[in-house]
Amino acid sequence: MTGSNRGPNDPRRRDRILDAALDVVAEHGAIKVTFRKIAEAAGVPLGSLTYYFDDMQHLLTEAFTRLAESVSLRYGALLKAARTPEEAEAAVVEIICGKVWGTDRNLLLSYELYAFATRHPELRAVTRSWMRASRDSLARHFDPLTARALDALVEGFSIHNSFDTEPTDRAGVAAVVHAVAARGAHGADT
Repeated sequence: MTGSNRGPNDPRRRDRILDAALDVVAEHGAIKVTFRKIAEAAGVPLGSLTYYFDDMQHLLTEAFTRLAESVSLRYGALLKAARTPEEAEAAVVEIICGKVWGTDRNLLLSYELYAFATRHPELRAVTRSWMRASRDSLARHFDPLTARALDALVEGFSIHNSFDTEPTDRAGVAAVVHAVAARGAHGADT
């Protein structure tokens, strides 16, 4: 395979394995992931997975960390760009109603992460880190309790709207975000 980017010195192999792991989780669920399925999806020899990752737990932890970091970057960028309380509220609405998740696949992968982390405590650190990043982004504009409430609202609306036959529209989401933010602002004054 002279000249191929998939040879033994392939610098992107590890990344392809992580991307393939998320693809396999999205298709089959975290509980049904195998090294064989991931190697096939990544187009790499089966043995290369154990070269890069100690075990499936290690591989899934890194793959889910990659997912969390990519979503957190988009989430954080919207809140960082906000300059006023109104812009911060609009950013939260965009996180819920826009494409911060990137794709429906990423939302599905977040469900898989939460379910898998429930049964595999080692992965809870990934979910905790993701929640902390989200709350830190929100804390640029909101007090800690309001940031926590808005973060839960982001997760809840995202999940509910993905299943609901009549999802809450942008105006409805904006009204709820405003009510939570206003309540937080008034609570901070008392």
